[in-house]
Amino acid sequence: MANSTNRPPRITVNGEDAPISPAAPHTTVLDFLRERGLTGTKEGCAEGECGACSVLVARPGVNKPTDWVAVNACLVPVVALDGQEIVTSEGLATTGEPGARPALHPVQEEMAVRGGSQCGYCTPGFVCSMAAEYYRPDRCAHADPSSASDPAEHVDAEHGPNGFDLHALSGNLCRCTGYRPIRDAAFAVGAPTDDDPLARRREQVPPAPVATVYTQDDRAFVRKDTLAETLRLLRERPDAIVVAGSTDWGVEVNIRSRRADCVVAVDRLPELRELRVASDHVEVGAALTLTEIERRLDGRVPLLAELFPQFASRLIRNSATLGGNLGTGSPIGDTPPVLLALEASVVLADADGEREVPLAEYFTGYRQSVRRPGELIRAVRVPLPLARTTAFHKIAKRRFDDISSVAVAFALDIEDGTVRTARIGLGGVAATPIRALAAEAALEGEPWSAETVENAAQVLRAQGTPMDDHRASAAYRSAMLGQSLLKLYAKTTEAVSA
Repeated sequence: MANSTNRPPRITVNGEDAPISPAAPHTTVLDFLRERGLTGTKEGCAEGECGACSVLVARPGVNKPTDWVAVNACLVPVVALDGQEIVTSEGLATTGEPGARPALHPVQEEMAVRGGSQCGYCTPGFVCSMAAEYYRPDRCAHADPSSASDPAEHVDAEHGPNGFDLHALSGNLCRCTGYRPIRDAAFAVGAPTDDDPLARRREQVPPAPVATVYTQDDRAFVRKDTLAETLRLLRERPDAIVVAGSTDWGVEVNIRSRRADCVVAVDRLPELRELRVASDHVEVGAALTLTEIERRLDGRVPLLAELFPQFASRLIRNSATLGGNLGTGSPIGDTPPVLLALEASVVLADADGEREVPLAEYFTGYRQSVRRPGELIRAVRVPLPLARTTAFHKIAKRRFDDISSVAVAFALDIEDGTVRTARIGLGGVAATPIRALAAEAALEGEPWSAETVENAAQVLRAQGTPMDDHRASAAYRSAMLGQSLLKLYAKTTEAVSA
């Protein structure tokens, strides 16, 4: 990691160097850009749900040295991108001769000709999210859309003939509700040309992370070079707020006007960004984004693969981390039920060393855990071998980009028609994520039959202490627990009969 502590923090915006000072340590990328006159980046919800603020960030790639990744500019502190490179909707257009009108980017062109702009407020965010998918190296897996009789025809409901994955736009909300022309534009874009500067940029390595100390008005944002240095700092400053993707802390800053005397960033620490597959476990670094985990695992852990598309939106998954989702201790986080079903453990580190804690013993109360002051989550370990029958059921008001009313994860081993082991993780039905121990006991050692499942479903409905709130009633939550097990049984028996 390069050291930037002896120079003022800077960021590259649309190819131009920009000093971050005099922005406050909590200033978001969104506010920083708008202060510079780049008003295509809009504020809608200030919570990472609408996507009007989407911008592109150059990040380490999976299939190429660099990936263009879309993130919510409203959540990320601009100083967190010290030394990094971003592109806004204004930077997508290609400039020609001096004084000449910039040429529209292909995604901008398709949005325009297919009527996808409508009122225009959300369009720049859609364009940036669409551009990230446009530049995904393995996208063009299907026919060239120009060869189709109708460029807007699709392979399935969520994938176009050009390989465009509509999940890339799941975090962008159109206030005019005109999604059809936006989808048509997405399904009509071709492949980047050889002279496309942003496509060529993928062949070069992204900017290296830099160590940063930025202080203003007695408030500081700090990123250290190593995990050891970070842990020593956390021992000195146990009150510090630890951030990775800022998808949770950013909401606190925007909506609740929270400020911190010291924010410590861990998102680029190499020790927290490793993914290792051993003979008896998979270890996932706590600062890897969910998108990075999804692409690196590539389906190796099926239950996680089922979770990822249902976790918030692609924009959020491009920043959110396992460490952050577990660290907040939220009872409605989507990853804890899955990790509980997988019998995962967390590796906690402080300046004195490390300890491994089973996730089932990690949560101690509402947003509380066994994690001590000065300690952070370094990694999550999932034991191998994996259960062979798994499922993740998320019950929410919206299909995507929503908070769970109830989340249920199943991991069962069924041999010769008998349930040998059963692990069930629950979210949204207690003050913490929990294991459904009574329901597990009602399944283990019993035949995988309609009678067993109905009995276990009755037990499952009584698990936890669900409450009434604006998302769902306690009775509904309880009903959904039992229904989830019945759904799993139906799916497995359908597969056998098919």
